[in-house]
Amino acid sequence: MTSALPVLITGATGKQGGATAHRLLSQEHQVRALVRDPDTPAARALADAGAELAVGDFDDPASLRVAATRTRAVFLVPPADYSVKGWGEDTEGRRGIAMIDAARAAEVEQIVFTGVATMGDARSWGQRGKREIEQALATSGLRYTVLRPVRFMENYLLQGSPVDGIRDGGEHVHLFPADRPLQMIAIDDIAAFAALAFADPEAWHARTLELAGESITPVDAAATISTALDHPVRYREIGEEQADALGPQLGNTWRLIRETGGWHADIPALRALYPELTSLRDWLARGGAQRLLDRVDATAASGPR
Repeated sequence: MTSALPVLITGATGKQGGATAHRLLSQEHQVRALVRDPDTPAARALADAGAELAVGDFDDPASLRVAATRTRAVFLVPPADYSVKGWGEDTEGRRGIAMIDAARAAEVEQIVFTGVATMGDARSWGQRGKREIEQALATSGLRYTVLRPVRFMENYLLQGSPVDGIRDGGEHVHLFPADRPLQMIAIDDIAAFAALAFADPEAWHARTLELAGESITPVDAAATISTALDHPVRYREIGEEQADALGPQLGNTWRLIRETGGWHADIPALRALYPELTSLRDWLARGGAQRLLDRVDATAASGPR
């Protein structure tokens, strides 16, 4: 780190923010975590790990400026409201730009923003608000790095989603073509790249990285998970009509995947930057399989639904 001042972590009680906060703390860096409620279990866990808690809200710009004061950098992951009907891109963009403005006012040195990987234009899921934030960063005068992760490996743990997660009976349902490689990333690896950027703001300034750690067909991924769990998992690719029925964003993304070939992160180049990049087998061996088994056991214990 270039300063003893803390890094402000937004989304600190969420997946990416939480992973980044804990990684920086494990490296003995100072962390200030932006939280709305300091009494939640996730917030208390951060405090117990050594983070300073700052109470604030993305819809309260004054609180963002207070939270950013006397920090040297910000990890930016603004909250967005989403459903199968669409993504709250206007809200997401506004919130992200509010944090950039607060960081400038507080004379913060650097922002690391985590958005979404590209596979085409803003027709795809959740891109427009994130692109607005990237554009604001590029003209902010701050040192910045943009991370664009692909699908999370942790999405296999989702429950209740119309696509993704492993359902009762071991079925994984998604938009992706069954026979084409699907890129994915472990959330801990997003945190690792963020930590690299925070450690050397000058070298990482204005860099944009598409992030993935694995490229494997959904069918082969299901087979890999089956072996790790000793429990059958199979993949089912939904059709265009079914994707459209789930919502316009999912239908548009179904078509875009097939038009563009999907995500295109350069995994060998990423591994050169971070040799510990996580494969799907690594993720399963490092706790992912047990978490999936816990979900299977919990579902079985709850009985028929």
